[in-house]
Order: sequence, then structure tokens, then C-alpha cells
Amino acid sequence: MRRLVALFVVALVGAALYGFSGASSGISVNHDTVSGSTLDAELAAISHNNSLQCFLTALDPNNFAPGAGGYSIKAAGAAAWANLRVEGLAIDQYVTTTYHYDPSAAALASAKVSLVNELQSAEVATQSTSNPLKCPGTSADAVAEMPSEMRTAEIESQATSQYLVNKIKAAIPLTATAMKQYYNQHVSDYDTLCVSIALVEPADVTAFESAETTGLSVAQLAKKYSKDPSSSKGGAYGCYPPSNASYAGVRADVGTEGLNQFSTTPQYIDYNNAEYGLFVAVTKRTVTSYAKAAQAVLSDLQGLNAEAASTEKNQLLEEAAIYVDPAFGQWGTSTTGLGILANASPAKSGVTGASSLAGAATTSYK
Repeated sequence: MRRLVALFVVALVGAALYGFSGASSGISVNHDTVSGSTLDAELAAISHNNSLQCFLTALDPNNFAPGAGGYSIKAAGAAAWANLRVEGLAIDQYVTTTYHYDPSAAALASAKVSLVNELQSAEVATQSTSNPLKCPGTSADAVAEMPSEMRTAEIESQATSQYLVNKIKAAIPLTATAMKQYYNQHVSDYDTLCVSIALVEPADVTAFESAETTGLSVAQLAKKYSKDPSSSKGGAYGCYPPSNASYAGVRADVGTEGLNQFSTTPQYIDYNNAEYGLFVAVTKRTVTSYAKAAQAVLSDLQGLNAEAASTEKNQLLEEAAIYVDPAFGQWGTSTTGLGILANASPAKSGVTGASSLAGAATTSYK
């Protein structure tokens, strides 16, 4: 679904509605084509089936959100889906011609399980965001809601993507043995972190930094300068094991600073409608067992593999002859590489009766 490893849906913009009534010539990659009617049917399935639309929205909330009209999706969603199909064709062709690989029945069965699990994981991941999703049915139901040709294409692309990932030299196999070896080589990256914070008004940041150089402790600095309620406890904010949903962010915030030392450069964040400088300090590190760190290790390796695979994917797209019907977007370069850019929305001032869209029925996930 998300080609090669994950996270290859291009971040697109645009909120025009995409309907399913116009004829188009679809997309083509070298000698392989997906017709406009096939893409229309797939987009119609996404917009008409709540489970399928919800799980795809979990993969890419900005693009696959419903449009303003009933049974419609954003133009960005149409472009993102067409982009996935382009990537799938490019990868399928490369694996077939370079490695002469044709997925076996067992490989396709495994790829289907992988696809179902990926959709499920995407929904679970939204629970830690500001827009959590509770999709109706299961991710297996979502795959079942795909038209037959769409489902076959996605499972085959999942299989060839998995095969290609295993051929990328920079990729790390997501096996228990390889994951544990990576953990052993990076044990300190998975310490349970107990942290203290200081939320400092911008006008006091310089004084805070100067006070730290005089030898004031983390607790003293927090009590004196922090506006967060934790200041009464010397800034103590809690402990975060690798299994915590906030762990990756906390680990990034503390960086490489030593114990009981605030980060040298604050992050500026909004708090109670005002801007503050956030300083974070690790007050205690505890080695975490592999069993408790396994999910964080998996997430890190998926990210590393995605970077390696993204380079491979962009090279394939650069070398391919690609055509995209303008109805689905424009082929071009974004911040993440080559992909289909969504058609721009028309100016609201040029749309007659635009305000009537506000009352249109939208898809809900109930």
C-alpha cells in the first residue's frame, strides 16, 4: 500500500472535489496502463465504502479526507491514489525485468496479510494524534471492499515492494534477529527517560540560560523560571519508556545532552495562547530490555528503511516514462520527490453559490 516500506504517499495540497463521472485516459508507466475508468471505479469505491475510506484516511489524513459533497474525496486524495498506482506500476516493472520475480501464491498470501496489518497499524497510530480514528469494521473488511482489480493490484504491488526492500543493500531486515542485533548496537537509544521541563517566557530565556551557567540545578531553574505547573516539583514531568507513544518525541527533544542539563536551545511552542521557550532535561536514564523496546526498534528500522527505499523509488520514477491524465493531477516534483501534484482548487470568489457546499452531506465513520 505505502510503496516499498511505508510513508511514500506524497504530501499534497488542494481541496477541490473529485467526482466520478468524467472520462479520462488514466495513467501509464512505460508500457503498463491503468485506465481512467478503472481509476474512477477505485476512487468511487474509496468514497462509497466507509471502512476503506477510513483506513486510507489513517494512512494519509490530509489527502484522503472526504470532500464537501456526498460520496466525494478531495482532489488531493484522487492525486494521491493515482500516485500510489504509478509507484506500484514502476516497482512491479522493475522487479519483473531486473529480478524476473513473479510472486507465488504464498508470497501473495503473505502480502495480503502485510497489507491488512499496515492498514490496521495506521488506524492505531492515529490514537496518539489530535484526530484519532475509530474505523467501522476491520482493516480486512476495508481490503474486501476494494473492487477485485484494485485489490489484486494492491496485493501484487505489496508483494513486489516487499521483495524489492529485501534487495536494497542499505535496508535492514525486519526480522527478530536483525532487530535485536540493532538494539544491542544502540542500547542507549532506548533508555527509559525521566525528564524535567521548563516553560520559559521569551523575555526570560536569556536570563534562564545565563542562570544555568552559574550552576543552578534543573530543579532550581524550573522553580524560578518555568510557568508550567510542574515547576512546583522542580520541573519533574515523568518517565517515558520506549513503549510510550510520546517516546520518539521526548527522545528527539533531549538530544545528546547529559544528565541534569537542560537543552541548550529551546523549542518555541504555543501554550495557553502564548509563546514560550521549552527546555527539556533528562534526570535519569534506565536501560530498557529488548522486549520492552522492540516496538520502538521496529519503528526506527522502518524509518531507516523508508529513507533507503525512498531513494530507490525516486530513481525508478526518474527513469520511467510516465503519463498522467490531467483529470487526476499533474506529474511534478514535490519536497519528497517526483509524484502527482493535486489540481489546484478554483478561487472561491469565482464559484457560484460556493456557500451552499457547507450544507452538503459528508461521509462519516460511524
